[in-house]
Amino acid sequence: MVERSWRLRGPLHLAQTLRFALPGGRTTARLGAQSAIYALSASEGAATVKLAVSGETLHASATGSAASAALDVVPRTVGLDDDPDEFPAGTGPLRELHLRNRGLRLGSTQRVFDALLPTILGQRVTTDEAKNSYRRMVAAFGAPAPGHADLLLPPIPEALAPLSYEDLHPFGVERSRAEIIIEVARRAGRLEEIATMDKPDAERRLGAVRGIGPWTIAAVMASAWGDRDAVPRGDFHIPHMVSWFLAEEPRGTDDRMEELLEPYRPYRRRAVILMKMSGVKAPRYGPRSSKSVISTTGSDRR
Repeated sequence: MVERSWRLRGPLHLAQTLRFALPGGRTTARLGAQSAIYALSASEGAATVKLAVSGETLHASATGSAASAALDVVPRTVGLDDDPDEFPAGTGPLRELHLRNRGLRLGSTQRVFDALLPTILGQRVTTDEAKNSYRRMVAAFGAPAPGHADLLLPPIPEALAPLSYEDLHPFGVERSRAEIIIEVARRAGRLEEIATMDKPDAERRLGAVRGIGPWTIAAVMASAWGDRDAVPRGDFHIPHMVSWFLAEEPRGTDDRMEELLEPYRPYRRRAVILMKMSGVKAPRYGPRSSKSVISTTGSDRR
C-alpha cells in the first residue's frame, strides 16, 4: 500500500467532484461526501484508490501495481488546482448554487479511453440505456480491482480492440457505436497522449476519429483533459436546461445556450454542472418519447 496526503485550500466534496470526473457506475467506484474509493488501470498496471477528507487534509492510499502512479494524479483528479472563487457567479440563483456547493472541484482523470467508452455509449441513446450498456461491459470485460473484490476495473482498450460489432451487440450497442468503440480502442495509445497536449491539438486529435464530434469531444476534454470551459453542443437536454434556468425560456438551441453562458467563460462547465445539480428541468411539451427513439443524450455528427 502507498499513502499520501495533501493540505486543502477550502472545502472538497468528493462525491460532487468525482461524479463528473470518473467513468460512471457503482461497479468501478463508491463515492461519498468525505470518502471515496475507485478502481483504475494505467500503463503501470491496476490500482484501487481510497480517499478521505479529514478537516483540512485529503488522505489517499492505493494498492496494486499502479498504486504510486495512481496517487500521482490524485491532485488533478479531485481538482486541487481548481479555485472555485475564480468562478464569475454574478447574481441570482446560480450564485446561490455556487455558494452552497463550494466543495465542487473540476478535476481531470488524465485517462482518455476511460472517458471515451461511456461517452460513446451515450451517443444518441437515453442516459439509462448508456449506463446499462456500460455496467454490463464492465462486468464482462473489467477485472477485479486490486484488494477490493466488489469493485471492477474499467475495461481496458486491449480487451475491446480485437472485438467485432457482433461481440458488442449483446450489450445493447448498435453497429455505428460499436465500430467507434473498437476504433478508439485500437487507437488508444495515440489518444491517451491527448492528456498532455494543448487544448486545440487535443481536440483535433479526438475529432480525427470517425464518429467523434463536438458532443463527445466536449465530454472527454472535460473529464480526461480538465477543460473547465467545456460546453457540450449537440446535447438534447442541456440547451433547454440552460435557457430555462438563465432566461426562463422553455426551449433553447446550442447558439442560445452559448450566448447565455458567455458571462461565465472560462468556467462555463461549472455553470452547467451547477444547473444539473439543482435538478431544474425545462418544461416538457407533448408526449414523452419512447426509449426506442434515438434522441436523448448525445448526437454527434458523423
